Amino acid sequence: MSDEVEPGYVRVRLDLSYDGKDFSGWAKQARGQRTVQGEIEDALRTVTRSSETYELTVAGRTDAGVHARGQVAHVDLPEELWAEHREKLLKRLAGRLSKDVRVWSAAEAPAGFNARFSAVWRRYAYRVTDHPGGVDPLLRGHVLWHDWPLDVDAMNEAARSLLGEHDFAAYCKRREGATTIRTLQELSLARGADGIVTATVRADAFCHNMVRSLIGALLFVGDGHRPPEWPGKVLAAGVRDSAVHVVRPHGLTLEEVGYPADELLMARNKEARNRRSLPGGAGGGCC
Repeated sequence: MSDEVEPGYVRVRLDLSYDGKDFSGWAKQARGQRTVQGEIEDALRTVTRSSETYELTVAGRTDAGVHARGQVAHVDLPEELWAEHREKLLKRLAGRLSKDVRVWSAAEAPAGFNARFSAVWRRYAYRVTDHPGGVDPLLRGHVLWHDWPLDVDAMNEAARSLLGEHDFAAYCKRREGATTIRTLQELSLARGADGIVTATVRADAFCHNMVRSLIGALLFVGDGHRPPEWPGKVLAAGVRDSAVHVVRPHGLTLEEVGYPADELLMARNKEARNRRSLPGGAGGGCC
């Protein structure tokens, strides 16, 4: 995960989107399942007529079934290959890739850019409807149906107790050697004119299953099964609560990734690599 590009190579930033329904997540898997990373790397190898596969580094590794509208990745390509293909790369990728994944931009990245470690925040949206008739058939792949009426005000009240830097162990699937300390910058919900409730979730980073676990807890508050203070108490307890359900992935979309100004990229990379701990205490994939 070096920020130094090897001599003779160019770091290229890719902006992309995908419908996660038929993908087994972002990351390549040993058993050969269809993944977003594998699909793009295969297409890139084919359209550049390369014998080598050039590996992508992504801002946020999404789980199976999770969508992305504003995903960011980078790839290091030989200078000669980039010079030869840069002008026609997008059109050739569009012709090669399946229609459920698109690359919208491919441009030389500024010095120090790393799609993963340079990011200062990731913003997700989770969409759910409580309409008694269910989900609009045209939206069924992107909106969860919750068959209890939801009190959005109560959900927002509960969400406020989760903001800030905390150990989110109670809302994460633990991974050996990985910290669960994160800074939750925004967690808010709004009901649109179409009745769909959209939760906006923004943090510096997320641990595995964190977004879907947070939404699961807030839904329990919204439908009256738990009081607004309950999600905060679960967070403070620091252990998984069996009442917190990881909601289904299809309602979740990675909407945007934020980066600092070019001159701050290197400093951000170093900061992001430091293992965090909370004051007075000890201190992967996603969502």
